[in-house]
Amino acid sequence: MAEAEVDYSLANPDTLTKYKIAGEISAKVLEKVKAACVSGAKVLDICVLGDAALEEECAKVYKGKKIAKGIAFPTAVSPNHIATHLSPLPTEPEAELTLKDGDVVKVTLGAHIDGFAGILADTIIVGASSEITGPVADALSAAWYASEAAIRLVKAGNKNWDVSDAVLAIADAYGTKPLEDMLSHQQTRNVIDGTKRIILNPSEGKKKGVDTAVFEEGEVYGIDILISAGEGKIKKSESRTTIYKKTDNTYSLRLKASRTIYSDIQKRFGPFPFTTRLLDDEKKARMGIQECTQHELLIPYDVYEDRKGDVVVQFFTTVAVTKNGIIKISGPATPDFNKIKTEKKIEDENLLKVISSSLKPSSKNKKKKKAKTASGDAPAADDDE
Repeated sequence: MAEAEVDYSLANPDTLTKYKIAGEISAKVLEKVKAACVSGAKVLDICVLGDAALEEECAKVYKGKKIAKGIAFPTAVSPNHIATHLSPLPTEPEAELTLKDGDVVKVTLGAHIDGFAGILADTIIVGASSEITGPVADALSAAWYASEAAIRLVKAGNKNWDVSDAVLAIADAYGTKPLEDMLSHQQTRNVIDGTKRIILNPSEGKKKGVDTAVFEEGEVYGIDILISAGEGKIKKSESRTTIYKKTDNTYSLRLKASRTIYSDIQKRFGPFPFTTRLLDDEKKARMGIQECTQHELLIPYDVYEDRKGDVVVQFFTTVAVTKNGIIKISGPATPDFNKIKTEKKIEDENLLKVISSSLKPSSKNKKKKKAKTASGDAPAADDDE
């Protein structure tokens, strides 16, 4: 008798459970990584700490079961104008990069259980003990409320452009810019870069390449909000790319080193991004990855940066669209808006209404607090329904 086909959709309660466990692991590791982001700490050491903690926490769940689990996105620690994906090798100059008080640090990481990923990102200010003001406060406020609006707009029937427009409008209200052409993706089992996409601040060339998408019940999205206190026009950094992901493409590799490395990647990391720091022989790995990338067996997650002197803020939340509303699978905690002081505010009543709305349509919670904060008044209540 043939085995019954497994239902991996959100209609299966086990799917949401696995997503939530992955999200809980990511949140726990995030707190550990954030605690390590102190003045004098090396970015490399923090990344190594985060990846080890992800592996350790994943090993504690579903013991004895034949379920793949592990890192869904390796720990990246990107300070100040460095926007994304900094996870240095010990042999690179960035290995000596240390944090200092006042640095605006983005931390991205994620775990997966059975291919269901709970990725998140948060932004912290190193050594912040007093009020945060000026462009950093503006960017933090813009990114948080843009994220909260985006999460609520990813509901069945809405379109991806609804999110893009709202993020741009909120960023503008705080005198900031979304990073140009950055993408958020639909996620499914073993896939974190699905076909439905949301683009931030699109250039004309990139906008044409993003199809209109309608959100549907049963979908999962990784909502990646990156806001610059400057112009938001990022460029590829000179820092070496160390994070890659296997594609579904096929090619007969010529170099033995390439075949060995690619086989190792398939076995150890599967379809999820990985850091080359975890590969055994750096020199051979570099050669093998070069051929694999040339023939699109691997895609790079390049390090990008804004203009020096500007700062970038990031919040990444993984959400599920369900019949009961939006569920946050993983994401950052609400910033302390008692410390974040900005003179700017959102005045668009429609946007304030979106931000204040409940994640669960039927819930009759206190909505006004969040809208007041976004418009410059009282602190917001977190909504983690």
